Amino acid sequence: MGVKEFEGESWISAVLSDWQLVADAAFSDLVLWVPRDSSFEAMSHARPAGAPTLFYRDITGNAPRSDWAKQITKAWKTKRPSVGAGLERFEGSASRISAYPVFAPNKTDESEPIAVITRHTNLGESRMPNKLQLNFVAIGDELLNMIADGSFPTAEVGTAPKRGAPRAQDGLIRLDVAGRVLFASPSALSVFNAAGVDGELEGRLLAESVNELPSGFAQVDEGLPLILTGKGAWRSDVEFEEQTVALRSIPLMSEKVRNGAIVLCRDVTQLRVRDRELITKDATIREIHHRVKNNLQTVASLLRIQTRQTNSEEVKESLAQAMRRVSAIAVVHDVLSEGVDQEVSFDQIFRRILMLVPETAVSFHANVKTEFDGSFGELPAERSTSLALVLTELVSNALEHGLGEKPGVVKVSAERTKKALRVEVEDNGVGLPEGKLGSGLGTQIVKTLVESELRGKINWTSPIRGGTRVVLEIPI
Repeated sequence: MGVKEFEGESWISAVLSDWQLVADAAFSDLVLWVPRDSSFEAMSHARPAGAPTLFYRDITGNAPRSDWAKQITKAWKTKRPSVGAGLERFEGSASRISAYPVFAPNKTDESEPIAVITRHTNLGESRMPNKLQLNFVAIGDELLNMIADGSFPTAEVGTAPKRGAPRAQDGLIRLDVAGRVLFASPSALSVFNAAGVDGELEGRLLAESVNELPSGFAQVDEGLPLILTGKGAWRSDVEFEEQTVALRSIPLMSEKVRNGAIVLCRDVTQLRVRDRELITKDATIREIHHRVKNNLQTVASLLRIQTRQTNSEEVKESLAQAMRRVSAIAVVHDVLSEGVDQEVSFDQIFRRILMLVPETAVSFHANVKTEFDGSFGELPAERSTSLALVLTELVSNALEHGLGEKPGVVKVSAERTKKALRVEVEDNGVGLPEGKLGSGLGTQIVKTLVESELRGKINWTSPIRGGTRVVLEIPI
């Protein structure tokens, strides 16, 4: 057969996204086979949630047994489902195998399969099937035949959040073409009875049963009519007076013609309550960061005013340094106020810190250039504040003491590995006085933050060509 490089990988991914639904409905193990060399190889495996599995070990990556290979090859070559007539035994359990070719959408007579699905039903613990099992298995058969016809999965055009998406075991309703309920699982009936629907659902139009609720809806999605009538693939939440129900509709097709639908439902009231609490918490955290940033900017403004009112150059320099440090912390809180993640892009923070450099440079010289190379990546919020202060001090020291009143370049480079972050700050100034490190407040702040807060190492050197190089090694 040869290795087949197909263009349907994205479609296979779409099939696998609804993989579990089909296995649960069919009460069977499903295995997806792709062509490899002269045979096939198992690419994925799904076990049913409501029935005993036939495979206690995952068979992904294995070749099929010889009897399975015959069924798979037959479905591949004939381009039609191959349903096993007899029983077989696997690890002591009686089972039945069927094979279904997988086609991408817009299937034609000339289309080639892109994979094959085998359905393995464990008959070792089979009992007299009940109404629920008969309806589920019939739906599983239809979904597998739709896969073989290239009409499943249907495109999901709903925009509702998928967290807590309903599954077959949560609640399943089968509708006819008109939207009338042919079957409702006990779980589905419980969901709608709790929402306020009286009595049975079977034999009634689902849309009418829901619309008759006295409380109506707190929120209506534009796709709700499509869901309740089964006319389109859609996913949405419906908010009743005291309950929120997640709904998903899947049209059932036969030879490209809709012959009904299934509606999956789940009570997600508590999930949505927690979602709203998380949203409120995130908004509160962002507001706190925003207010801290505003307060820090107010402090920086007060320091700036105080700087203008003093005549002492020493006091001016001390106030300017304090203002710069406060501004650096404010930048971190400003970035944190824009998102909800506990980790932030430090590249964004550092570029904004570099914007503070001109305010420092103007006091010493007019011609200074800063360069940044590499990437810091994502860092935890608590470490970002310490690193921001460290880099602010290092760049400022390079301007004030390294370059002095001469024009020059301050270059910062960052290299991220899986275990550490390496940062270099280098200038082409006068270098360390007498080759020794100073003992000023800025140096003490940098050493304390790097060694205590960041748990890292720092090293100052003066290259032979001149200038100063500071290297930070921070474990991640």
